[in-house]
Amino acid sequence: MSRLSKISIVLLLLLLSESGCIKYSLSGASTNAKSIQVDQFYNNTELSSANLGQTLTNRVKDYYQQNSSLRVVPTAGELQIEGTIVTYGTAPISPQASTGSGVNATPNYGNQTRLTIAVKVNYTDNLEPKNSFKDKTFSFYADFDNSQDFFSVQEGLEKKIFDQILIDIFNATIANW
Repeated sequence: MSRLSKISIVLLLLLLSESGCIKYSLSGASTNAKSIQVDQFYNNTELSSANLGQTLTNRVKDYYQQNSSLRVVPTAGELQIEGTIVTYGTAPISPQASTGSGVNATPNYGNQTRLTIAVKVNYTDNLEPKNSFKDKTFSFYADFDNSQDFFSVQEGLEKKIFDQILIDIFNATIANW
């Protein structure tokens, strides 16, 4: 096979791969859409910080910009996503043994505490409506030792939880896993 034939085949393969209908990225994202509208994520919980909804909204926008070729637009996006933080709570886990007995017994408290956050999401795919969903809940948790002050570890726990929730939302929307 001549050098010109090899170059022609390579160029033809490149041309065919570029003209495909669906775009793929290294993150696994596949969609025909070029834009996504990320509406405000609201915080419907009592225990979390007041700016948690805005923090999540900004994280969602950043995640889609960094992991897909989608442009984040303020209105009329081909894809649209919005949601509400519906759970923000702590619960003791990993109990430790009581000390003492009878009236002098020290109560059983958890040695660790679990922070759980849940987000209810609505997703609209205007190009492929069958991919849309409403009120799908994504949740995750992180544990911390009770020797730590919650307020000193709160931001790091929220980041860890949101990191996983963002992956789950991304996979459920445009990664089609």
